[in-house]
Amino acid sequence: MNSKNKEIDSVSYFLGDNYINSSTNGSDFKLELGDALLGNHNLKAIVYSDETTDTLTKPVKILNTQAPVIYTYEIVNSYPHDITSYTQGLEFHDDILYESIGQYGKSKLRKLDLESGEVLQEIELDEQYFAEGLTVLDDKLYQLTWQEGEGFIYDLESFEKTGTFGYNQSKEGWGLCNNGEKIFKSDGTEKIWILDPETLAEQSYIQPATHKSVATKFNELEWVNGKIYANTYQFPSVAIINPENGAIEGLINFKDLKNNVTQHSKLDVLNGIAYNPKTDKLYVTGKNWDKIFEVKIMEK
Repeated sequence: MNSKNKEIDSVSYFLGDNYINSSTNGSDFKLELGDALLGNHNLKAIVYSDETTDTLTKPVKILNTQAPVIYTYEIVNSYPHDITSYTQGLEFHDDILYESIGQYGKSKLRKLDLESGEVLQEIELDEQYFAEGLTVLDDKLYQLTWQEGEGFIYDLESFEKTGTFGYNQSKEGWGLCNNGEKIFKSDGTEKIWILDPETLAEQSYIQPATHKSVATKFNELEWVNGKIYANTYQFPSVAIINPENGAIEGLINFKDLKNNVTQHSKLDVLNGIAYNPKTDKLYVTGKNWDKIFEVKIMEK
């Protein structure tokens, strides 16, 4: 019996819109969350009693069961980087480095030679756009803008703009990466959106979480050996995220890396992760840094 003195026939439970299980006759129910996506959700119970139906909802937070593994780094090599580049996105494709550079009136898309830092190709965006993350999939390059509500599609070879796409449910564009099939997009919130590679529509999302909290402000994204590497804006760290459920499985501490570049008044935070799958090498840089670093990651 419940507080309204109704005889409960059964209760159906949902996490968001996904059905979980049912209990009968008001019996206790144990919620199994082993396969659930992490993050903030609404737990919904539909109560059937006396030929009536009541719906109850309660917000729940699902966290990871384990603390992230902490990693540190070692600098293997350094390469020249344009000190005026406000790096927003960085990605390798066929041994060529692509970079998206931000700031209103200074936003650019570049193709770079890593070793020399030479700009092989460049286009400038119109002044009303603040460029953000980028990714390359199927010979197309996708670039986000920050608060303008749209992204750009380019031909990879010519840098000719061939289309645009809207953000739909998210308000901002921060980072992009892909796994060869799907595109992942961060927007500054706790969500990393999973985009349809054909329409760029936001189909679903994960919410990165540790054992203590749901995380936000993930900026530049990179796909590395089945995981999403993501730096947290304004922090010298990169999270290693399981794309299946959002679990933050590791944290790379890049503290003091910034001390290895030229110090100047416009020097800004760590931002820019690029993985070359052909060489299995990882590179990082920052906004207005004059170096790109090849780094080796090791458990602390």
